[in-house]
Formats: sequence, C-alpha cells, structure tokens
Amino acid sequence: MNINDKRTDIEAVITSYNQGSMILEAVQSLCNQTLIPEKIIIVDDGSTDEYSLNILNEIEKNTDLLIPVVIHYQENGGVSSARNAGIKKSQASMLLILDGDDKIEPTYIEYVSNLLCDNPSMVAASSWMHTFGVLDAVVRPTGGNIVPFLSHNCCPATHILRREVYEQCGGYDESMRSGFEDWDFFLSMLETAPEANIGMVEKPLINYRTAPASANVKSMNKRLELMRYITKKHINSYCAHISDVLLDIEAISNSRLYGWENEIIHSITRYQDLSESSKDFIKNPSYGDGGMASAVRIMSINK
Repeated sequence: MNINDKRTDIEAVITSYNQGSMILEAVQSLCNQTLIPEKIIIVDDGSTDEYSLNILNEIEKNTDLLIPVVIHYQENGGVSSARNAGIKKSQASMLLILDGDDKIEPTYIEYVSNLLCDNPSMVAASSWMHTFGVLDAVVRPTGGNIVPFLSHNCCPATHILRREVYEQCGGYDESMRSGFEDWDFFLSMLETAPEANIGMVEKPLINYRTAPASANVKSMNKRLELMRYITKKHINSYCAHISDVLLDIEAISNSRLYGWENEIIHSITRYQDLSESSKDFIKNPSYGDGGMASAVRIMSINK
C-alpha cells in the first residue's frame, strides 16, 4: 500500500522544551503509525539546552522522515501557549496533541480516530496509558461526559480533538502555567454542547514517561489552588451538577481511605511496625469523613 493511502485528515502537534533525544522518540512513534498523520508540527517553547536545539535542527533537516515536519520556535510561554501556537499553524479537521517526552503505540491514531469518526458527539478521544520510567503501570482514564470531569480529570494530555470544538471553546488557557491546563481545556470542550463527551479506547496505547520532578507531579503541590481556579471558571457547570460532583469526590475519598485501612490491617495482622502517620491516624482519627469508623474497624480485628 502506498504510504499516502494510509494518511487521514489528522495533523500532530508536539510540544517541546529542553527534551533532548526524547523528542526523536515522539516523532518516530508518529512515523510508525498504522494511520499516518498529514503533518507533524513541533512547537519548541523556548528551549535553552544546546543539545535539545541540535536535535530539533537534525529533525528539521532529516529528509528521510515519512511525514513532513514543521518546527516553530517561540519564547517560553508554557505548554498551553505552545499547544495553541501549534494548532493555529495546522489545517486538519482533527489534531493529535502529544508531549515531546511521551510516545504512542502504532495503532493509537487508527483506534482513537475511528472512535471519533463513529461518534459525532465526541469532542475528543484518547486511550489508556502505560507508564514507564519511575512507575511501570497501566493507568485507565474513563473519559465520559462533563459530570465525571467536574470531580477529576478523566482524559490523558495526549488526545485527538476536533478543530471545530477547539475553536468554539477558545483553546487552552495560557494563564495556567502551574498544571491542570488539560483538565480545564477538557471542561471547556465539554461545555460546548449538552451531549458532548470524550471517548476512551480501553487499551494502553500511550507510553507516558514518569519522573519525580515532572510537571505532573509538581502540579499536585498546587492542586487546591488550581482546583479553586477551575471551579470559579466553570462555576455554572459545577452548580448544575453539584450533587454528582460531591458524591464523586466522596467515592474517591472512600476508596483511598479503605485502601489505607486495608494496608494498616495487613501490617497489624502480620505484627509489622506501622508508619508514624498510621499510628497518628489511629491515635487521633479524623471525624466526620469516615476516619473514626475506619479506626474502629482497624482496632476491632483482634477483638
């Protein structure tokens, strides 16, 4: 089959900032797709590392790549600014957003774009993730309509979106430079129509790099501050679904509480030492959130 017969109306936008040779892996993962994107747009967000800039220069000069690559250089403005810049330079009806330190399995575009094509109400779609680096795991985001997204983000940053919906919602919020810009963007897309939803291929087709100092980990230090911003920005949606939001958050909290409780019980029944935080929890359990009931269950195991 001729390579052009396998192309579709999708362009890829990769954001890059001092990512060295990792950007090569991201580009190669696009070239290995069973459904080839029309073009790759790399937005370098003000890289200062000479090695990284040399890698980008090599990619730009590489005439052997199966897909045309355009590189746009800009001053550092954050990932939202870089994604918006890349999307503005594209023309396709669907766009694949990919971070420069991640990569995708060969069937990602085929499976995810088919999901979008088969479901007109989907504003975007993605897949489960396989994490590598510090953490080796399969992470299973659920996607869905706006209701689950109000309590927590349900879609990876790597996804395929519809251009028309991107234009309707105004793109990524460039003021969000501390994290959660993807979550905010998905909420904005889901607010464009009552039936809007985000699809999920239930296969780990994204290879997501994990590191202790990653932006994702650092953003958790500002989670409450960022959630306050998101809540205020999307206040109408939160007000319309307040019961569902509170119940979703409570379900997540209960799940984590039971997990911790089971770990403490596991240690006690095997006469293992408890951590200081576990000892403090039993000595001074929280009240009104299920904490005291959990402590009672823990201390009842040998009664």
